[in-house]
Amino acid sequence: MKDASLHTLAEDVLNVLDRLREKRPGFQLREFGIVKSVGEGFARVDGVPNVGTDELVFFEGGEPGLIYNLDEHEVGVILLDEEKNIEAGDEVYRTHSVLSVPVDEQMLGRVLDPLGRSLDGKKPVPSSERYPVERPAPPIMHRVQVEVPLQTGIKIIDALFPIGRGQRELILGDRQTGKTAIAVDTIINQSDKNVICIYCAIGKQKASIARVIADLRKYNAMDYTIVVSASSEDPVGLQFIAPYAATSIAEFFMERGHDVLIVYDDLTWHARAYRELALLLRRPPGREAYPGDIFYIHSRLLERSTRLKLEYGGGSLTALPIIETQAQNISAFIPTNLISITDGQLYLSQELFRKDILPAIDSGKSVSRVGSAAQLPSYRSVTKKLRLSYAQFEELESFSRFSSRLDEETQATIDRGRRIREVLKQPQFEPLSAEEQIIILLAETNGLLDGILPADIEDAEKRILMKVKENSDLIEKIDWHSSLEEDDKEKLLELAESAINTVSEK
Repeated sequence: MKDASLHTLAEDVLNVLDRLREKRPGFQLREFGIVKSVGEGFARVDGVPNVGTDELVFFEGGEPGLIYNLDEHEVGVILLDEEKNIEAGDEVYRTHSVLSVPVDEQMLGRVLDPLGRSLDGKKPVPSSERYPVERPAPPIMHRVQVEVPLQTGIKIIDALFPIGRGQRELILGDRQTGKTAIAVDTIINQSDKNVICIYCAIGKQKASIARVIADLRKYNAMDYTIVVSASSEDPVGLQFIAPYAATSIAEFFMERGHDVLIVYDDLTWHARAYRELALLLRRPPGREAYPGDIFYIHSRLLERSTRLKLEYGGGSLTALPIIETQAQNISAFIPTNLISITDGQLYLSQELFRKDILPAIDSGKSVSRVGSAAQLPSYRSVTKKLRLSYAQFEELESFSRFSSRLDEETQATIDRGRRIREVLKQPQFEPLSAEEQIIILLAETNGLLDGILPADIEDAEKRILMKVKENSDLIEKIDWHSSLEEDDKEKLLELAESAINTVSEK
């Protein structure tokens, strides 16, 4: 009897729906739930029984949310907009689609939020094509070896820790040691390299983001750059999805054959945003209160950086993630996680920064696991001696502090090392081309700067660069994609020596 009454009720409901469809041809059912409670950056919702994780939902006021927790009697929703207009009792509607971001070549030069909304006052970005924010990394069989250099324009990086297109090179150090400066200089150096750049700001103050954008505009780098911004004032949910959305935009260009550079500034705040969300949604905490899958959220992000085979687009995605250390502790939880994921790291030392040795890269704690495979052959032939000399100098310098008496050979090695250190110093916003770097390093490794005081090294470099510009025909004749011939080296050394002699005479 009970089954018969239920069957009759079901038939009545279907009949009502049929009549509604006849009167309203566009009528359709929508699955919805009811907001039980709202917190800072999240909401608990009752209903929507068929919803899936990572699905996009909308509150009745139009605010977007991301399904995150699937509990027995409720779902946890990450808010992607301000929660001030959301109240308990509001309805939440399913979209039956995952969170996505618009992608288009017209994004170049724009400042956007992680949902693709304009932050620069210009017209909205065309949304004819959209990419899911969470996408699987390219399979191993679609990838090719990283061997094409990505020139940063910074001598110490290009010489000692070269970065290849498709590599993931971590930048880490304490606060105010110049991490963002290295990333910005690298972006500026791509002006004539046919590389599209994406700067993803996560949890930074709006003033800091505006300063970076102003610098990029000043040096005409915004023409080939996209800024994806989720500042500290934005909802924590936006900060969490920001790097994934920026990577989806980068993949749009990579799959069309472009070389792309993406900077995540910084993943320390991304990890903190994820921890905040997880704790608010009552996920079990682990080490340092981070959830157990904190390693996975960064590994699935950085695994998307690669260089593709030609049949799959032939583009590349190079990642420069930035993280902040505390009291120079690189063995902390988040730094060690990211060091194990990436293909090398550039460690910026607080001590070197205080001594005005800029960029403050500690060569003993920095490494590129791709190494010379991502260096121009002509560059490789110049830097072999440089690495050995600089490593010997750093070891002897620390040893010499305990002894006032040094033999002539040791003293000569230390003197040479001090000059190398001066050569590797470089002001911000002054990236150098491969040609300019090679001739300066060639002069140093061949002893042309040995007779110059360390204080005069900077002047000698400027004069060498002036000579390079005056003899551009000579530089253009040299094939930088093959090892330097002896004749070419002699011509370059003669050019450098003539410039250095003017310093000596001075």
